[in-house]
Amino acid sequence: MTFYFDNAATTKIKPEVLSEMMPYLREEYGNPSSLYGIGRSAKRAIDTAREKVAKLINCDKYEIYFTGCGTESDNTALKGIAYRFKDSWNKDVKNTDEAKSEKNHIITTKIEHHAILESCKNLEKQGFEITYLDVDKDGLINLQELENAIKEETILISIMFANNEIGTIEPIEKIAELAKQKNVIFHTDAVQAIGNTPINVKELGIDMLSLSGHKIHAPKGIGALYVRKGIEFDSFMNGGHQEKNKRAGTENLAGIVGLGKACELAKENLEYHIKHVRGLRDYYIEQVLKNIKNVKINGSMKYRLPGNANISFIGIDSTALLLELDKAGVCCSSGSACNSSEATPSHVLTAIGLDSETAKSALRVTFGEFNTRAEVDYLLQNLKQCVMKLRNLK
Repeated sequence: MTFYFDNAATTKIKPEVLSEMMPYLREEYGNPSSLYGIGRSAKRAIDTAREKVAKLINCDKYEIYFTGCGTESDNTALKGIAYRFKDSWNKDVKNTDEAKSEKNHIITTKIEHHAILESCKNLEKQGFEITYLDVDKDGLINLQELENAIKEETILISIMFANNEIGTIEPIEKIAELAKQKNVIFHTDAVQAIGNTPINVKELGIDMLSLSGHKIHAPKGIGALYVRKGIEFDSFMNGGHQEKNKRAGTENLAGIVGLGKACELAKENLEYHIKHVRGLRDYYIEQVLKNIKNVKINGSMKYRLPGNANISFIGIDSTALLLELDKAGVCCSSGSACNSSEATPSHVLTAIGLDSETAKSALRVTFGEFNTRAEVDYLLQNLKQCVMKLRNLK
């Protein structure tokens, strides 16, 4: 039997989501770009799903663009804005010295997901200037440092809504307000936050937002990007005219329908979900602190996703701990699933000031709707045994 506590990495598809998808894997298999009946039916299904996604974050359905995943949404946001400004250099500026003074500056943080950090590295090679903001011991940015980093050349601020490893929620509304004052576009990677905290893009002032289906009980291989009406961005994929000429390629019809249903359920269940996973998390942390010595909670407890618990078990290599837990059927992680094969300490834990040993001893437990108190008790029992075993071996 498997006891799954890695919901930040992925979630299982809800039965209601799968049920909604099945007709579009069987009877309703038309290409949404086709003009005949089943094609038009497919197009209507996409429009319905687009509306459901939009309702979750309170935007217009035509501000939603479907992508293949959160990583693609992040790439589209950063490169779409960057290339739009780069095009303006080529069209409007002929003198090299003048071109260097054109808008080419992006601000992000040192704790972003690799989809953002690697995109930024790629853009640096193309002549863009990137500022990587520091964070404090809880993973929070300093708003004054952000303001100081903004300059005439700044085109985009991209700061994640909530961190995927330590769960810290950034001051999004204040960041958006600052960006608006400075006439800079603000993008947030909300892959971890969607379905785990209320998000209203209009009230928060967000210009662009990335989300991913498999974090909210939809299938893998589907994501979305919100772009506020009036913001122009370039496509970095060439091909057909899908998604208003912004995302070429035949739409993942069943995946889009599944994402729409998952967003609908997330909106309906948000209050229950937050209360449920926060209760499990708080109970877990309380018991760990009570029964296991020499541990450290990583990230803010005040500004934190409700289901995230990242704790370092000092003196233990988290890889060894994960393998011991796996023998008991317990699934957790040491951090981001996209970085789990690397031997180096997490860039997030390093950025918040942890030394190498403490960072390498971190265990991330993330709770979901399907977890129960009995499962948490099973986790706690085996975690204590595994920690004692590994510490006795040293």
